[in-house]
Amino acid sequence: MKFSDEQIQDIIAMRDNIVKQMDKHQNAIETLQKNLAILDLILKESSFTKASAIKQVKPSESSKKIPIEPTEKLEKSTIPITSGSDGKIIANAYITPDQVSIILAENMEINADTPPFKSFFIDRIIGEMKRKDSAEAENGKIQKESVIDYIINKNGSDIREIIIKNYRQKERVNEIINTAGWSLTRMLEKIKK
Repeated sequence: MKFSDEQIQDIIAMRDNIVKQMDKHQNAIETLQKNLAILDLILKESSFTKASAIKQVKPSESSKKIPIEPTEKLEKSTIPITSGSDGKIIANAYITPDQVSIILAENMEINADTPPFKSFFIDRIIGEMKRKDSAEAENGKIQKESVIDYIINKNGSDIREIIIKNYRQKERVNEIINTAGWSLTRMLEKIKK
């Protein structure tokens, strides 16, 4: 069967689209596996039952949301943050009931001005949490002192520690750690280029 040049171009475009979709799903699977490992670690270090010991639910049941009290906080724990490309530890997240401290590994020299740190992690992720908290504070749902905030400790222009205060919700810890890991990995890639 002969194909016209236009049909060949369409087939090539379709093939490229399938490869992109496969890559996208592979990245999503890796992110889900990383999230699962983080959640298992959090559960292991807290007073909860291990995730592996919990009865598996059918997919139809898993879509039901389990309500979590917004003021619930995590006990003190440590989570390593690894580079997505080589799995090397680039920082450690120390979680207390009041804050998440992300301390970069000794050998890491990452300039705070390297993208996407400010544009993505600080402005978009933490900034959005801060906007939501500020709106809740204005509506009287939380006190102004409870609004999420951050401090960046540097050695010269290099980041040494990122402190996120008043995270208030367990769900935020996962997002903070994942997006910090993603941002730091992208920053390292830009520095190596």
